Amino acid sequence: MPKPTRESEDYLDDLAEELAVPESRYEQAERSYKSLGDWLHRPVSTVRQYDPQVYVQGSFRLGTTIRPLTEAEEYDIDSVCELRKLGKSQLSQQTLKAMLGREIEAYHDAQNMTKPVREGRRCWVLDYADGAQFHMDIVPALPNERSVRLLLEARGHDPKWSKTAIAITDREVPTYTVVTEEWPRSNPKAYADWFRGRMAIALERRKRKLAERVHASVEEIPDYKVRTPLQAAVMILKRHRDHMFEKRPDVRPISIIVTTLAAHAYGSEETTGQALVAILEGMDGHISETGGRYSIPNPTDPLENFADKWEKHPERAEAFFEWLGQARRDFGQAAQTTDRQVITASVGRGVGISIAERARKRRQPSLGSPLLRTASVAPAGAGFSFPDKQRAPSKPQGFGAA
Repeated sequence: MPKPTRESEDYLDDLAEELAVPESRYEQAERSYKSLGDWLHRPVSTVRQYDPQVYVQGSFRLGTTIRPLTEAEEYDIDSVCELRKLGKSQLSQQTLKAMLGREIEAYHDAQNMTKPVREGRRCWVLDYADGAQFHMDIVPALPNERSVRLLLEARGHDPKWSKTAIAITDREVPTYTVVTEEWPRSNPKAYADWFRGRMAIALERRKRKLAERVHASVEEIPDYKVRTPLQAAVMILKRHRDHMFEKRPDVRPISIIVTTLAAHAYGSEETTGQALVAILEGMDGHISETGGRYSIPNPTDPLENFADKWEKHPERAEAFFEWLGQARRDFGQAAQTTDRQVITASVGRGVGISIAERARKRRQPSLGSPLLRTASVAPAGAGFSFPDKQRAPSKPQGFGAA
């Protein structure tokens, strides 16, 4: 792919801004986590003694959330409720889920929420009022450091990420109703730390630039005040994918694959355009394939393969490479032109003409490089915005989203 022109760089920055989640949505999400955390730590809570910790996972934690395709769609906010003082040997997945479910039902009623609590495969779902435009998935979880560390060591892998590992519930696994050490596992905190590490240089660079502009120290600039090229590129690629597979959602490449491959291919490029070029050129180089079996390991748990469904569903692998080829063509054409109309038309084929046009019309006065402009306008919550707030049962206080 060609080196992006200054005009295409400007346009991609504007597109990332157009895709960005409004600050008010992050504030709504944070209030929701805090409220649920307060509820679980109230004096009569049936889970308070187990030290429940509520934190966000997924794109809200990574700073890669994008606006829904339409106003009718909702933001899917993924969260975890980890009961820190319970162990897998004490109860089954089913019991844990039911225990937390009763508290969520009570919270739902106390908040006068009209839409009923829904049960998902791994989580409980709280649907907020129509005006809020989001629902929150709450995954019940327990600490799982020891089991994951022993498992990784036994298989010859480095267990360095295991400290924050969790065991989660899944009603479709055979052991769901049994008290056993065999639980599904996850580690959203470790993945977020890994992702942050992939963009650490750019994050520090942008924080330093912003600190200079506002006459503050780098330490005073929180991560969420800037958006890195990696985050912006992932947001743009996710919208391109969503638009391309709007009518074929069953084969749409999943976000964790897009995000992981993008983070691997990102090489600390300083601008969104440069990052997008590097990612599109290199992301498939981090997929291995042997005899029709594809592998995209979880960087924090190499025993988990994000592409494990591709063998049984080869159409998903085909869809991924189809999408990657189209993204290369759409953004490659845009990168080499200086005509904003041509850039809009090329990008619009991939992300949708309406949002492409809105991005075209976003023209802020020049403040220097795209790096400085983007650093100054990233919304609160755009990055690793809310540190996990640890809480002692003896001193209830609010949770923030992680």
